[in-house]
Amino acid sequence: MKLKFGALVVIAAMIGLVAPLQATTAKKAESQVGKKVASKPASKLAAKPRTKKVVHVASKTKGAKGTKVTKNSRRQVIANQANSPVRTIANDIDPGRLAIHSSSALVIDQTTGQIVLEKQPDTVVPIASITKLMTAMVVLDAGLDLHEVIAINDEDVDWLKGTRSRLPVGTTMTRETAMLLALMSSENRAANALGRHYPGGLPAFVQAMNRKAASLGMYSSRFEEPTGLSSNNVSTAHDLARMVIAAARYPEIRNYSTTAEARLEIKGRARDFGNTNALVRNDNWEIGISKTGYISEAGRCLVMQAHVAGKPVVIVLLDSNGKMTRVGDANRIKRWMESASVASGRRSA
Repeated sequence: MKLKFGALVVIAAMIGLVAPLQATTAKKAESQVGKKVASKPASKLAAKPRTKKVVHVASKTKGAKGTKVTKNSRRQVIANQANSPVRTIANDIDPGRLAIHSSSALVIDQTTGQIVLEKQPDTVVPIASITKLMTAMVVLDAGLDLHEVIAINDEDVDWLKGTRSRLPVGTTMTRETAMLLALMSSENRAANALGRHYPGGLPAFVQAMNRKAASLGMYSSRFEEPTGLSSNNVSTAHDLARMVIAAARYPEIRNYSTTAEARLEIKGRARDFGNTNALVRNDNWEIGISKTGYISEAGRCLVMQAHVAGKPVVIVLLDSNGKMTRVGDANRIKRWMESASVASGRRSA
């Protein structure tokens, strides 16, 4: 892929405060183990090793149906962007060492606001479960009781695409547990339940999502529902970078989105839930906030706030056409930035 080098661009319109990166996953897990997550009946998180959580919930089982959605829109995006150039600011690094396979990408140095790398950063595309970061912010902004028990019902079932869930209809849990599962394991029923239990229900919740987006300067973004299952939830890499920086201000989002795994007891049976981003379990990464996403129209997506080469950065990767492409792109970006840092250090010496 041919690369072109561009000038530094300062994003002055982005969030003024730079959200502090949290420590490693171990610290996050340690801070969470002592939290009370009530359900019916109320219970406490057990002191499982490192990042495991145990939550007791009640449930009853009910079936679900779904329908298929066309993939033509995503295929067209891939065809149009396959040869899009990547622009970087590290013009002393061999461009052949950095191949980004996601259709849209953006890396920003949070300290300076400078763009480190960009590829189609203003293309409007579906964002899938990246949506859940906005869902969590709206819930937290409303100051709703995180220990209030909410229930999964038929309205939370994915009738659009027929995706499966490990939370049967009738499951009850606290709002805090629902947020954990939505951010960590990308549980769609948990995310929809969060929106449904908002004052005024889902219509009011969606309005609040779009108001929040506008307040953050996400002018190319639109939200239709709280899970990301709808391809009408759209944004750009630039807008999502704004959203990641804003979401990183919330301790709950930082903690829950980077929790590696949790154990949920449903009707006396323990079920393990894992983070959809394998990089949170990688000791080579120091991640402060994380969210993945996937529907056929959006491809594989990943947003993170992390420390890379000694810098706090925001990474946005959208429409990766392959199960491991987004992780591969993230690792390539990390190695590339570390190489640039080493080269810069040698010149300074």
